[in-house]
Amino acid sequence: MLLKQNLGKNIKHYRKLNNLTQEQFADLIGIDYKNVSKIENGNNYPSPDTLTSIVRVLNIDFYELFVFDNPIPYEEMKGEIIKSLENKRNIVSLYKTLKSLP
Repeated sequence: MLLKQNLGKNIKHYRKLNNLTQEQFADLIGIDYKNVSKIENGNNYPSPDTLTSIVRVLNIDFYELFVFDNPIPYEEMKGEIIKSLENKRNIVSLYKTLKSLP
């Protein structure tokens, strides 16, 4: 749960640095603005495709979304990532995302 909250906080931080409202940001990344709110509040994880759009729009490196003031222990982060990969759709999306990176 801590990963979702910290990720959401970082997305909100970078969105505000870019002077974007949730509505503007949602349009740029291709999701509903209500979903932006849920992600930023730590209630939902963004899909791998949405994460790719987020870093593109915010002009940041992917890893920057996962650098937190209060680091999450590696094993906890690894566990949450592995749990999210139980969904086959997430695996396919992540694979496509990773293949598209330089």
